[in-house]
Amino acid sequence: MGRGYNVHANGIRQHLIHHAGPGPQMLLVPGITSPAITWGFVAERLAERFDVHVLDVRGRGLSQAGDLDYSLDAMADDAIAVAGAAELEKPILLGHSMGARAAIRAARKNPQSFAGLILVDPPVSGPGRRPYPSAWDWYEDSIRMALMGCSAEDMRGFCPTWTDEQLQLRAEWLHTCQLDAIETAYSGFHTDDIHADLPHLALPMRLVVAGGAPVIQAEDIAEIRALAPGIEVRTVRGAGHMIPWDDLDGFLKAVVDFNPAIA
Repeated sequence: MGRGYNVHANGIRQHLIHHAGPGPQMLLVPGITSPAITWGFVAERLAERFDVHVLDVRGRGLSQAGDLDYSLDAMADDAIAVAGAAELEKPILLGHSMGARAAIRAARKNPQSFAGLILVDPPVSGPGRRPYPSAWDWYEDSIRMALMGCSAEDMRGFCPTWTDEQLQLRAEWLHTCQLDAIETAYSGFHTDDIHADLPHLALPMRLVVAGGAPVIQAEDIAEIRALAPGIEVRTVRGAGHMIPWDDLDGFLKAVVDFNPAIA
C-alpha cells in the first residue's frame, strides 16, 4: 500500500504517494488527468525495482489547486522543487504524457536534480506541428460529469477498455482535476515547444512509445533521435496512450531495466 504525504515546494502544497521499494528512487509525474492514486496499480509493480514517489500534479488530486500557474514551466519547477523538498537524491524522473513534457523541461532547467529520464508517450504536438490527437471535448465532458458525481459505468463511455476498478478510481477522483488547470495544459500541448529542449539534455534517457496510439509516429521517433542522439527507444506494441492500462506487463518490461548508471 502506498503512503501519502505532503511537502511544501515551489510555493505550494504538493502531495505525493510513496510506494516503498529497494531503490533507486523514482519520481513519477502522471499525465493531464491522472491523480497519483490512479497510478497505484502501476507504482506497486514498479516498487519491486524502484523506490517510487508519485506526484499529484498541481490542480489535481490532493495537491494545492485554485488560482495558480498551471503552465509547463510551473510543472517543471514543481518536479525540481519536489525532488528537493521530499529529500530525494537524484531520482529517476518518469513522466507520462503531459508529465513527460514536464520532465523534459525540468531536466533542461535543472539536470543535476535527476539521475535520468523515462519519457512515456509524450505529446509531440507544438507550434507548427500536427495537433494532439485527443479532442478537448473528451476532457471537458468527462470532468464536468465527474464534478456532478458519476459512476464507473458512466465513465466507461470515455474509457471503454479499462477494468471496473480503474473506472471506479477515475469516477471517484477525476473531479479533483481543476478544469482550468487541464485546459491550460491541453493548450500548452499546442503552444509549448519541447523539441527545442531536447538537444540540451545530457541525462540518460529512454522514450517509451505506445505502439497502438497515434501520439508518437515513426517520423517523430526519428526526429527525437536526431535531437537527442543518446536516447533509447522502447515500443509497447499494440498499447494505447495509457500504456499500463492496456498492457501493464509490456509497460514494465519497457521500464524496469532502466539503469542510468550504465546508460
